[in-house]
Amino acid sequence: MKSEIFSWPVRVYYEDTDSGGVVYYANYLKFMERARTEWLRAHGFAQSELAREHGVIFVVRDVHITYRRPAVFDDLLQVSVSVHATGRSWIEFTQTVERVNEILTHASVKIVCVNQLSFKPVEIPEIIREKMESRT
Repeated sequence: MKSEIFSWPVRVYYEDTDSGGVVYYANYLKFMERARTEWLRAHGFAQSELAREHGVIFVVRDVHITYRRPAVFDDLLQVSVSVHATGRSWIEFTQTVERVNEILTHASVKIVCVNQLSFKPVEIPEIIREKMESRT
């Protein structure tokens, strides 16, 4: 399942920066998490609904991230999400954080669908897979 690029705006607040005035490196992961959550919501699913109705949650299994340029206080960023590959229980995303067509950070993020109680990998529910595939 390959998808179109989904983009989510993020404003850099003072709390996002370190003592040097640039975005603290770990906060890029938070920006990417927000964008993936909104990507899922755009497909018609809220995280709480997935847990309540399907008994599943998505957890991050693997992240490979490259930092190219820093973002600073008050920047308006675009965080992109696109599906690179999928498996029975996982989705691998390609994500970028950009400032006016300048890529600041690039990442590959793999998430796994797990049972919300046991945290063991389970197959992505068919209804979710079908809805995602219909929007690619």
